[in-house]
Amino acid sequence: MQRSLLRTTCWTRQLGVGRLSTSSAALSNTFFLHNTQWLPPGYEGTKYRPRSLQKGTHPALAVPEPPLKAFRNIDTLSTRRLLNVYAQLSKARLTVLVMLTSMSAVALSPLPTTVPILLSTAIGTALCSASANTLNQLQEVPFDAQMARTRSRPLVRRAITPLHGAAVALATGIAGPALLWYMVNPVTAMLGAGNIVLYAGVYTWMKRKSIYNTWVGSVVGAIPPLMGWTACGGKLLPSSDYPVQFFLPDFLTTNPLPLDISLVDNPLSPFALFMLLYSWQFPHFNALSYLVRDSYAQAGYTMLSVTNSAKNALVSLRHAALLVPVCSVLVPLSGLTTWAFALTSLIPNLICVRAAWRFYKHGGEKNARSVFQHSLWYLPVMMGLMMFHKQGMDWLKWLGLAGDEEQDKEENEAVVVASQ
Repeated sequence: MQRSLLRTTCWTRQLGVGRLSTSSAALSNTFFLHNTQWLPPGYEGTKYRPRSLQKGTHPALAVPEPPLKAFRNIDTLSTRRLLNVYAQLSKARLTVLVMLTSMSAVALSPLPTTVPILLSTAIGTALCSASANTLNQLQEVPFDAQMARTRSRPLVRRAITPLHGAAVALATGIAGPALLWYMVNPVTAMLGAGNIVLYAGVYTWMKRKSIYNTWVGSVVGAIPPLMGWTACGGKLLPSSDYPVQFFLPDFLTTNPLPLDISLVDNPLSPFALFMLLYSWQFPHFNALSYLVRDSYAQAGYTMLSVTNSAKNALVSLRHAALLVPVCSVLVPLSGLTTWAFALTSLIPNLICVRAAWRFYKHGGEKNARSVFQHSLWYLPVMMGLMMFHKQGMDWLKWLGLAGDEEQDKEENEAVVVASQ
C-alpha cells in the first residue's frame, strides 16, 4: 500500500499537481486492493481477506475468503431501475442542457417552424447526446473506476453489461440522426452524427493524450445551437445569396430603415450563438476540473488543471472576458437581439469576469468553486435576456397589452418595408 501510494504521489508531482491528498490516494488504492467494502454491516474488519492479498502467505497462516452469502445481494434490474441506468448512461442533466441550448436557437431564429419539427429537433438532439455520452462511458470504464466522482456509473459497477451499453449507444446513435434526417433536414442530422463522432471519438481519445481536449469538447458543446438554427431552415455559411448582415445601432446610421426581420437569418447569427456556448464552457469546465484535479491525475487524464493549474485559471479568465464583446457587440450586431441586450448583459458578464479574475489571481478551490457556481446560472440567465431582447419581439403586443396606435405604426412600417 505504501509503495503504491508513493508511486501515485510521485507521478502526480511530475505532472505538476504539486501535492496529492493522502486520503484520496489511499481511498483509490483500497478500492482496488480488497472487496470488504461490499460486505454487509457486521462483516467489516473481520478475519476474512481475499486471496489476492495472501500471496506468499504460509498455508497454515492463510485465512479464508468470505462466503458468497456474506456479500450483498444485487438488486433485480426492474424497469424503473433500468430506466434510471439509461438516464445515467446518457448523463441526463447534461443531455437536457444540450437539448435546451438547441431549442434556444430555434426560439431566437426569425424563421417559422412547426410543432413536429420542434419536437423532432428536441428528441433527435437528446438521442444524439445520449449516444455520445454512452459511448464515452464505454471507453472509460477502467478510468472511471479510479475516480470517486465516477465510480458509481452503471458500467463501472456492472449494473448492465458492456454489450447492453453498446446496444443502447448504437440504438440512440442511429435513431437520433435518422429522426433528424427524415423529420427535420439532412444538415441538422449530419451535425448531430458529426457531434457523436467528435465527442465519443476525438474528444474521448484526446482526454488522455493532450490538454487541447478541452478545446475540442467546447466545440462539441457549441454545435447544438447550430442544430437548432438549421432545423428552422437557416444556413451556416455565407454566400452571394446569403450574405452577412450587420445591425448597427440607430445612432451610427444616418438614415435608419424600418427593421426587416428576415435579415436576422444571416450567417453571423449562428456564429454568435456558437461563440457564446464555446466560450462559456471554459470557465465552467476549467473551474470544475480544478476541483477534481486529484481524481483526474489518478486516472491519468491530461487536463490543463493537472499539468498547469495557473494556465488553467488564465484560460478561464480569457474566455470569461471574451464573453463580454460576444454579448455586447457580436450578438446585437448579428440582429439576434436589440442593442439593449448589450447593456443588460454587462451585469452578469462583469460578475463572472470578477470571479474568474479572483480565480486567476489567487487560485484556490474556493475561487474555483465560485467560478463554477456562477457558470451554472450564467447560461440560463443569458438565454433568458436574449429572448427578452429578441429582435422584432414586441412583448406588449404578444401579451395583448399594445395600444391601437402602436399596432397602426407597426403596420405602416411593414408596408414601407414591403414596398422597398
